[in-house]
Amino acid sequence: MFRRVRGVIQRAYVRALQRQITEGPTHVAIIQDGNRRYAREQGNDAHEGHREGAQTTERVLEWCEELGIEELTLYAFSTENFTRPDAELQPLFDLIESKLYEFADAERTHENSVRIGAIGDIDRLPQRVQSAVEYAESQTAAYDDFRLNIALAYGGRSELLRAARSVAHDVDAGELDPSTVDAETVECRLSRHTTRDVDLIVRTGGDERTSNFLPWHANGNEAAVYFCAPYWPEFSKIDFLRGLRTYESREESWRQSRTKRAVALVRAVAKTEIEDARQVAGRLREQLSPTGAREVSAELSRQHDSPTDSVDSAD
Repeated sequence: MFRRVRGVIQRAYVRALQRQITEGPTHVAIIQDGNRRYAREQGNDAHEGHREGAQTTERVLEWCEELGIEELTLYAFSTENFTRPDAELQPLFDLIESKLYEFADAERTHENSVRIGAIGDIDRLPQRVQSAVEYAESQTAAYDDFRLNIALAYGGRSELLRAARSVAHDVDAGELDPSTVDAETVECRLSRHTTRDVDLIVRTGGDERTSNFLPWHANGNEAAVYFCAPYWPEFSKIDFLRGLRTYESREESWRQSRTKRAVALVRAVAKTEIEDARQVAGRLREQLSPTGAREVSAELSRQHDSPTDSVDSAD
């Protein structure tokens, strides 16, 4: 009876959380932490934790499809993980290899036009894993409805260093003018499968750090971050929805801040010239949400009708 009641409550809470999410993130990146700690607490070997974590990954893919998320990047294996004992690494490589083939051949992958790509220093991985990567990428290369990026042998600093060296090499060879180097020049030299900025980073397992993960696409975009306590095998749909809610709250806060700045700018310009304020307001409205645009229009009307009173009331 208790389990049944708890299930009813959880389903109701899931529905309540879903109602709070209106414009969710486009690209979510997840640091899948806690597999080994989960296994230890269950009295199992580390590879059992990774195996159960792989089941969580499959559920998250379903949630992304359901919620309209277009890109998911999973931090599956970092460059630091190479320091682990070989007895732990080999089963993990076996699991990564088998899951890549499984995802590439799954009907769901092809029905939903999922494009699979690996990011990281793939050449450092065992040949069998490299072959699995090549297979998964080749089998899904024609798709673009949903992007699944697997970060393998990945390190954010290493990725940026490779891009910097590539730019330096082309400049030294006379193939690139240093004065033309811009963000796009660097970005096109980063991992080819990450196609857009990251909106939300989720980390499981209780640690509150982003561990050198996607510094260009996430930190550069000031991605929202959601840290949660459950180990990756325990990560639930409720946890996932709470992460999306964190993103929504941050975005709403930004929208309000942008609107306040826009209203203040219109007010400042209107102090000297109402026609200039109209032009500024027009440009600002194009960059704001419908609600923000209405607030800017209302401020412009106040300044036009009674500029002195509006300025005084702001003080």
